[in-house]
Amino acid sequence: MIKKILFLIVVAIVALLVAVAVQPDRFSVQRSAVLDASPSALFPQVNSHRNFVKWNPFNELDPNVRNTFAGPESGVGAVCSWKGNGQIGAGSSTIIESRPNELVRLRMDWKEPMEGTSNVDFTFEPRDGGTLVTWKMYGPQTFAGKAISLFMSAEKMCGPMFEKGLRNLEVAARDTRISH
Repeated sequence: MIKKILFLIVVAIVALLVAVAVQPDRFSVQRSAVLDASPSALFPQVNSHRNFVKWNPFNELDPNVRNTFAGPESGVGAVCSWKGNGQIGAGSSTIIESRPNELVRLRMDWKEPMEGTSNVDFTFEPRDGGTLVTWKMYGPQTFAGKAISLFMSAEKMCGPMFEKGLRNLEVAARDTRISH
């Protein structure tokens, strides 16, 4: 009887390892929305970490998150590091490419709860009196990331937050227009 139980445990472990191994080597989450603002009103909200943290929905998950800034105020080389007490963990975000009113590309370096690196792109395309904004996160999936993806989908975790963030971005751009 013990041999059968041990055999079943080994089979279950092997099956789990195979299930993890066949997960995709890369992940991608993307959301887009046409926002009622021009690319020139939206771009500065993303191209500066000091602006970004004001509307970033992930910061709402931990009201005690500590953000620190380094490098230039905005654009390539601007860095925001964060340390949270809850769901958002710790890491840093560095702007690695910035094309005014078109693209902001960030490198995300995750430290907690798991280490990893991914990229985030924000693109801005004029559309019908507004701007089509796309928020996309993508990158490699480590073996540990693949294992976690069996139970927690990046799509389900991040997709709704990106949708909320795009709504927040539209409000932030509108509030900036009103205050000027």
